[in-house]
Amino acid sequence: MFVLVASLKPHRTQGIEMTMPVPLDCLNCGVCCFSKSATYVRVSGDDWARLGEDAESWARFVGQRAYLRMKGGHCLALEITTRRGQLPVFFCAIYEKRPQICRDLGRGSPECKGELETKAQRVADAHGG
Repeated sequence: MFVLVASLKPHRTQGIEMTMPVPLDCLNCGVCCFSKSATYVRVSGDDWARLGEDAESWARFVGQRAYLRMKGGHCLALEITTRRGQLPVFFCAIYEKRPQICRDLGRGSPECKGELETKAQRVADAHGG
């Protein structure tokens, strides 16, 4: 199942700082899916079971721990579609089966705001900005 995730556009405040608005809905964002780390999204035993027979396609083991696979600076499950003259559209290919850590990241929480602030430039670059 694919879930539409509408793009967020970073904006400049005070002429210098890049900020991201807190999305109206978590499905209107993809910021927390971006990371340069190969061990960014930890997959627990329950998460692995939730992923079912596709678990090995989406996750991999590093030592004794499992993590979602990363591709191009973001989670492998995040699919980005770009149409000429429009902002990218984000899809989570495993939204219903996503790991608990993804489920626990609450919209507008301090963790969410931290992700937005930390990754504003990276997301702007993904948007072609």
